[in-house]
Amino acid sequence: MLYFSNSKILFLLIICVFGFFLALPNFSKINIPFLPSQTINLGLDLRGGSYLLLEVDTDSINKDRSQSLVEDIRVSLRENKIKYIGLRSLESGAEVRIQDSLKIKDAEELIRDLNNGTSGNIFNTQKADEFSITASDNLLQVILNDSSLKEKYRLAVLQSIEIIRRRIDGLGVTEPSIQRQGNNRILLEVPGLDDPQRLKDLLGQTAKLNFRMVDVSVSAGEAKRTKVPSRSEIISDTDGIQYLVMKKILVSGERLVDAQASFDGTTNSPIVNFRFDTVGGKYFAKATSGNVGKPFAIVLDNQVISAPIIRSPILGGSGQIEGGFSVEEANNLAILLRAGALPAPLEILEEKTIGPGLGQDSIESGKLATIVGLIGVLLFISISYGRFGIYANFALILNVIMIVGLLSLLQATLTLPGIAGIVLTIGMAVDSNVIIFERIRDEYANGKSPFSAVESGYSKSLGTILDANVTTLIASLVLFFLGTGPVKGFAVTLSVGIITSVFTAFVITRLIISIWLLKNKPTELSF
Repeated sequence: MLYFSNSKILFLLIICVFGFFLALPNFSKINIPFLPSQTINLGLDLRGGSYLLLEVDTDSINKDRSQSLVEDIRVSLRENKIKYIGLRSLESGAEVRIQDSLKIKDAEELIRDLNNGTSGNIFNTQKADEFSITASDNLLQVILNDSSLKEKYRLAVLQSIEIIRRRIDGLGVTEPSIQRQGNNRILLEVPGLDDPQRLKDLLGQTAKLNFRMVDVSVSAGEAKRTKVPSRSEIISDTDGIQYLVMKKILVSGERLVDAQASFDGTTNSPIVNFRFDTVGGKYFAKATSGNVGKPFAIVLDNQVISAPIIRSPILGGSGQIEGGFSVEEANNLAILLRAGALPAPLEILEEKTIGPGLGQDSIESGKLATIVGLIGVLLFISISYGRFGIYANFALILNVIMIVGLLSLLQATLTLPGIAGIVLTIGMAVDSNVIIFERIRDEYANGKSPFSAVESGYSKSLGTILDANVTTLIASLVLFFLGTGPVKGFAVTLSVGIITSVFTAFVITRLIISIWLLKNKPTELSF
């Protein structure tokens, strides 16, 4: 039990040295070639940054689905030559009046075929109704079901989280915390971001991009004074200039595969270069080939950002957007287009900005707590167990170094509760040594030799130590998978600390004591 072969000693020494070099970048700027040079990422409470509580606009989701349902009903009834009047969208659905009472059943069946709901249960393949239909006096009302809407909200939140993450990654910010809260809310924490307004600008746009032709049959001003053609609508640009734009979308922004900010080679002004996928490139080539000499509008979130004239067919599937951008505006637009469109607008419910000064105060407080806790434990263990206590203290310091090293290797985010987890781990690391040393005392008091007492103490303590630490590890894993934000930070440091404390207390301390016993062969033990 106490014997370590040279190969085992070498292996343990390599682990300890490797842990030391992993932790080294956190304490100095020395970088060792061929070794990781990452440092621990600091959370929002330690580094400062921006905190936003966002809410997905569910009314917008209802409106979009209701409008698309109206269009689907219109197309279906027209294709089947069923006459109707009064087709319009409702708050959560649509309604239509069928002119021929004999066609009501046919119309109802056609509308029911538009149902695209699912049960949401992998064990149930039956299709669930997305909406219900009621008929009264030739009037058909199509009402979206609550369960269907809740599922759409859930998917919209998940999609929004992914798009938010992509947009923030485009800013070059590391380790943002993005979590779902409730049915339609998202909690966002971005450590180290000193420009919260830019973050809000990025998240404030749904980034629904499309390319449409400008209607040149009549000017926007004249159409506003008389009547806007049914095929067109009036849209303004950022300067308030109005355009009469066709409703038909030539190419959707969903076909974009890349967008990068750049500079125009002639004017040296900021622009955004974009590139479509294969299908989008074909659509774009067809649209530009058939409309040479005509203006087309680039519409972002129902606002015209550019309306250039097509000088020649654009066949390569790529182009550029000019809009009198600043460099930052061009970068932001490129990030938005690369990340994709949000399924619904986001509303900022709560906003907090934590300054780096407050974060630094938290770091200093955490350092002080860790140092005081460590010194207290070192004094206690030294006074209580003498030589063995000194060996345990060395292992305890190594334990802290290995925690820092592993957190750096895992690129974990350290929060204030995470520091509390490290302090707690320091205290818990003593438990294993106390159990072992007290058992050695009992075995020695019962008449065993020093070597036998130590060997018996370690062997009989192993089960107790594992039981205690495994149960704590299970609790910390539950906190990690079910908790959010700071709770996860606490769980990470606690989990890592449990593993390293068991390793250092049971393996490293035992190695040092066994080397001392084999070298000095003491006839008695003094505690």
